[in-house]
Amino acid sequence: MSRVGNAPIAIPSGVTIDVKPDVVQVKGPKGQLAQARVAHVDVALEEGRLVLKRQNDDRQARANHGLMRALIMNMVTGVTSGFTKVLEVNGVGFRADVRGKTLVLNLGYSHNIEYPIPDGIDIKVEKSTRVVVSGIDKQKVGQVAAEIRGFRVPDHYKGKGVRYEGEHVRIKAGKSA
Repeated sequence: MSRVGNAPIAIPSGVTIDVKPDVVQVKGPKGQLAQARVAHVDVALEEGRLVLKRQNDDRQARANHGLMRALIMNMVTGVTSGFTKVLEVNGVGFRADVRGKTLVLNLGYSHNIEYPIPDGIDIKVEKSTRVVVSGIDKQKVGQVAAEIRGFRVPDHYKGKGVRYEGEHVRIKAGKSA
């Protein structure tokens, strides 16, 4: 039994949800998002709330029930308050900068890494070592943050690289003589 899927979604003021046979669209003050409906789940608006019910009780229907509710809830949160991921650049001489629609990273390689900023994503650089990725789509924000982190994953010997804010990297002991 999906406990996540059974919880109704409260619709905040300023947000409109349009339920179509194949897609759910959410519009809010920060923008609009759409999500294709998954199989075996019915979506209905009831008394200012969005209620999801599964069509049957097989394994896939139970999994899709919680999935669809989480996706719609993320869309509602995104169009009202948005999502943010913060990355820290650690290392001597490592820095980041935004030039137009490009994020330029100097991560100790022989060349700078130029990452084009995707549509719908806003990237700000604070103090050249703190990169803030924000947007309304949770999946896109997480994917962009993961791609930026992937340019230089934190080293386990010195801790150099790009890491999420609050991420703990265990430092290994080096060679002992």
